[in-house]
Amino acid sequence: MELSTLDYSFIVVFFSIILGIGIYVSKKSGKNSTEFFLSGRTMPWWLLGLSMVATTFSTDTPNLVTDIVRTNGVSGNWVWWCFLITGMLTVFVYAKLWRKSNVNTDLEFYEMRYGGKPASFLRKFRAVYLGGLFNIITMASVTLAAIKIGGIMLGLEPWQTVVGAGLITVTFSALGGFKGVVYTDFLLFFVAMSGAIGAAYYLVNIPEVGGITALMANENVSEKLAILPDFSDRKALITLLIIPLAVQWWSSWYPGAEPGGGGYIAQRMLAAKDENHAIGATFFFNIMHYALRPWPWILVALASLVVYPDIASIATAFPNIEESKLGHDLAYSAMLTKLPSGLLGVVLASLIAAYMSTISTQLNWGSSYIVFDFYKRQVNPDATEKQMVAVGRLSTVLLMVLSALFALTLQNAFEVFDLLIQFGAGTGLVFILRWFWWRINAWSEITAMFASGILVITLAKTSLGDILFDPATGVFPDWANYPFIVVVTTAIWMLVTLMTKPESDKTLRGFYRKTQPGGPGWSKVVRKAKDENVNILEHNDKWSVPSGITAMLLGVGLIYSIMFATGYWIYGKTTSALILTGVSVIAAFLLIKAWNRMKGNLL
Repeated sequence: MELSTLDYSFIVVFFSIILGIGIYVSKKSGKNSTEFFLSGRTMPWWLLGLSMVATTFSTDTPNLVTDIVRTNGVSGNWVWWCFLITGMLTVFVYAKLWRKSNVNTDLEFYEMRYGGKPASFLRKFRAVYLGGLFNIITMASVTLAAIKIGGIMLGLEPWQTVVGAGLITVTFSALGGFKGVVYTDFLLFFVAMSGAIGAAYYLVNIPEVGGITALMANENVSEKLAILPDFSDRKALITLLIIPLAVQWWSSWYPGAEPGGGGYIAQRMLAAKDENHAIGATFFFNIMHYALRPWPWILVALASLVVYPDIASIATAFPNIEESKLGHDLAYSAMLTKLPSGLLGVVLASLIAAYMSTISTQLNWGSSYIVFDFYKRQVNPDATEKQMVAVGRLSTVLLMVLSALFALTLQNAFEVFDLLIQFGAGTGLVFILRWFWWRINAWSEITAMFASGILVITLAKTSLGDILFDPATGVFPDWANYPFIVVVTTAIWMLVTLMTKPESDKTLRGFYRKTQPGGPGWSKVVRKAKDENVNILEHNDKWSVPSGITAMLLGVGLIYSIMFATGYWIYGKTTSALILTGVSVIAAFLLIKAWNRMKGNLL
């Protein structure tokens, strides 16, 4: 595919601005580690919210959504739509707690909440496990998408895409630190959103597709349109809706959707000016992430079913693509090759923007773990601010190189998504309860983490998986694999929790005094402290969590109704769209009232 001078102009100007921002903020970002990783904790809610959205606007997400839609229809997206519940819980319950903790990374939490060698091990191990291994896997998935886009749209070899896409990203990330990431995210969001919407509008109206009405009526598309799975298809209903909504959202750890907050979402909450800005940022992010953004990708995925109905048709149209890289996720890139000059440049710039935003965030976040939670904690406790920034920049480059090399071995974005979901199965409840139940200890988290990983590997690599979940001969139906891991993992860590000693009074009281979580799960600790004339209560206000859960449910209803109303307006189903629009207005009104009632307690 040939790019015009106009297309190249868009891309060159875009690259120049991004590098300029990184260079501009590099001096201030390199002043100390807090500036480099948290921008001095001075960020406003709207900038952090846009940064969260831009970060999750990665190059692999359109490919993942396309793969899901082509394989399981629009309703297949419940595998990630369910995480909205997690997001709303973070907004109205956990955002204020994270900001109150005032830690540099969410892993520093471990040695505030727990004590002794288990807490130290947990912090250091997860710094390498999450900041290194999981981070590299996630970035490799994003880079894989860039490889497929480069191969389809520009005919590039995988190594050429990796070098070209990674070089500029790692340069401005290493120079600009967190402030450079957030400032560039502001620009990257608007570029990425404009490209996605522009591409969807144009591609739905190309002659091969024939417009939105013809698209909806096409025999390859009509059976894929349902927002809810077919209730008569028991397996689809269980795997696409019941398990995600009943189990997956609270039980699984997944980057960007950690139960109770965590990862780069926690990093942005910790960088906020105050608790109010932390809450506002996460709420704004969830609205944009779920309610508005998916539909341009879904429309392109549906249109691709008309133009490229199967993988064989993609292979025929693009014979230069390696067989190992062929999959339904390629259809998104294949559709983009049909864009005209000018719009093509904008869309390519938007894809580059999506890649750079996600990778730069992952690099800075992963590097923060390595610096604060491993290097300073384990290697050099007396490290100066200058040394910590230097290690941060070096680890940024190293993470980029390792993820790029791993990306060259991957084939499919959905495989990576499924792997991450499986490895996090059963751990989520620990992250939710550790704030509100004093009995949770470091061994609870260590056990959950290892039990989940060992179970996944055992079921995948031994005959036990076939004995239990083989579709033809297994003891359980194959859809029960994930719930099985959740139930067994949860049972194991709960048993270990009750068999091991609780954290010391000193540790528990210090944590409570700093974060003020409240609730019946801490009543024993508060009562014992009071009996010993130790004051750990800042105030006697009513516990805010019940009001937070009410607001969470209203927020979930608001965002789902907006998201589905948008879909039905696109489908031309006016009655359903009007009803859902009305529901969203009512939910918004009730949420505002609930928020005003709880605001005093929350803030």
